[in-house]
Amino acid sequence: MSVPSNTFQTFTEVGIKEDVSDVITNITPRKTPFLSSIGNEKVTQPLFQWQEDSLRAVRDNTAAAVEGQDATLSAVVPTVMRNNYTQIFMDAVGVAGTTQATIAHGRGKELAYQMAKTAAQLKRDLENALVGTAQAAAAGSSSTARNMAGFQQQVASGNVSHAGASTNLSESLLVTALEVAYVAGADPSRIMVTPANSIIVAAFAAAAGRYRTIPTEIKGASGTIVNAVNLYVSPFGEQKVELNRFLRASNTLIFEPGMWTLATLRPWTRENLAKTGDSEKQMLVGEFSLKHKNYLASSVIVDNAASGF
Repeated sequence: MSVPSNTFQTFTEVGIKEDVSDVITNITPRKTPFLSSIGNEKVTQPLFQWQEDSLRAVRDNTAAAVEGQDATLSAVVPTVMRNNYTQIFMDAVGVAGTTQATIAHGRGKELAYQMAKTAAQLKRDLENALVGTAQAAAAGSSSTARNMAGFQQQVASGNVSHAGASTNLSESLLVTALEVAYVAGADPSRIMVTPANSIIVAAFAAAAGRYRTIPTEIKGASGTIVNAVNLYVSPFGEQKVELNRFLRASNTLIFEPGMWTLATLRPWTRENLAKTGDSEKQMLVGEFSLKHKNYLASSVIVDNAASGF
């Protein structure tokens, strides 16, 4: 198609106003399922401790006493002392004075926007330390950071199932892990899975003789396919199945949220850093740890791994 000569087009226009959306799209995952499910408690030292106890095994016919017999003293078993270290999480940003004074699309002041991002990033770091690394506790030193013991390190060795190399999560492994925790006295209500293992759990419903409960609001909805297991009913109760992007690969966690707490030595605090030039600098810092009230109350399944985490 021909264009009449001397037609003024945008290709040569000077001063055209840019069109930039005031919405900044960020799809980076921010949900922290484990952190959101557990309680919180205050601690006062970087090294904090707590005790576990248990009852003796149930007696059968030996529990019967003869009339008038003398008392027999039972063996007294001391409590078990547990401990963990707090871990410091921090990040800081600096924004030039000129940047703070300029107007940008999608946000007000640049420093406020960057600090909001920093807060979300640190929350992800904390979730990862809790369940994503299987990290062991470390006391640290004047030149080495302290590390908390994560979830996997606070579960009794007998409650950790290693499926072996090239072996995926199975329903048999899951039921056995639930049984181990139940027999110990726990009542686990959560099954936390990785994205890959969520697909395996969803396939449990395809087994012969199974049925699904479809929520009322979608019954009869045309074109709706349901392929998820959000609630698993086992011989040991009902467990909510929860997906966690930050969970360590090949790990499946079985737990009762009430048996875990986030130990806080210092809550998240925003600090203005010393001004050394034409910029504003702020730091976000907090100090936290993880406490499992009883190491027998949870289970871990490790698939596709010969040993360890």
